[in-house]
Amino acid sequence: MNLKIIEKSRLWWSLSLALTVAGAIAVIGCMVTFGTPLKLGLDFVGGTRLQLQLDCPATGAQPQCQKPVELADVRAVLNEQDLGGAAVQLLDVDSKAQDRHIIAIRSQDLAAEKRTALVTALEAKLGKFDAQGTLIDTVGPVLGQQVLNSGVMAVLLSLLGIVIYLRFRFQWDYAIFAVVALIHDVLITAGAFAAMGWFGGTEIDTLFIVALLTIIGFSVNDTVVIYDRVRENIAQNPTAPIDTVVNDAVNQTLTRSLNTTASTLLSVVAIFLFGGSTLRDFSLALIIGFISGAYSSIFIASTLLAWWRSRPGYVPPKPATETETKLQDSI
Repeated sequence: MNLKIIEKSRLWWSLSLALTVAGAIAVIGCMVTFGTPLKLGLDFVGGTRLQLQLDCPATGAQPQCQKPVELADVRAVLNEQDLGGAAVQLLDVDSKAQDRHIIAIRSQDLAAEKRTALVTALEAKLGKFDAQGTLIDTVGPVLGQQVLNSGVMAVLLSLLGIVIYLRFRFQWDYAIFAVVALIHDVLITAGAFAAMGWFGGTEIDTLFIVALLTIIGFSVNDTVVIYDRVRENIAQNPTAPIDTVVNDAVNQTLTRSLNTTASTLLSVVAIFLFGGSTLRDFSLALIIGFISGAYSSIFIASTLLAWWRSRPGYVPPKPATETETKLQDSI
């Protein structure tokens, strides 16, 4: 396989720009609708989340189990309890749309008495709930804000650490474009979840921050492999045009990059399909990020480096000393 990566640089840049702009539009939509760039979950904003499941045995003999729960009925009870602003979602049992017997409610922080009154009113309207299917989470707004601040700080510190690492590992232009590729992957993933939050109500939680950190690590690893080969090719043939050097480096590492991404995606897709609802959004973020990371390493980081070093007036950096070379190889 011998792809002409550099010849179609503008195509790769245009595709990335289109995805980034679409994500930015979704972020603006979330800002207007929810007041935040992404729809924040309970972990970040605080409040109470209740998940209630109707007590329906396998036979489904109870009257309330013969038909799905109506959203209007749940809303009516919430209004009676002065909780009209709460978010409500009806969930399926065993992925059957006709068996919507699970109610997920998210509201402001509710005291124990208020939660009990709400559950009692819902049971009177809909039928008895299964005690084993009842989940209640409560997070205070102060703690939620602390978690959000810590998550953002973790992402920023990881980016700073990678910049420092790349500066010692490579020259400045390598490091800058590797970080551009990292930011590209984060923006694509965040934009996708902003769109899902805007149109589908998908909320992000602390696992989303974990997914972003994992994506950053995966993406920089792929980019470092390509840049290492670029540096080796330049050392072997210093007079070769940079476009040829970068194109050869990408093709020489292409099989490794694709195999690494494919093998990683196999396990993540398995989590998405069989890991349950708790891990579905986390695994989806990884899927989007890993695909974007492979794309940015191959088509963005490499082509930007070639463009930068082939522009008129570019002055090549001084060759690294023997000590600097040993330090870079040891990192």
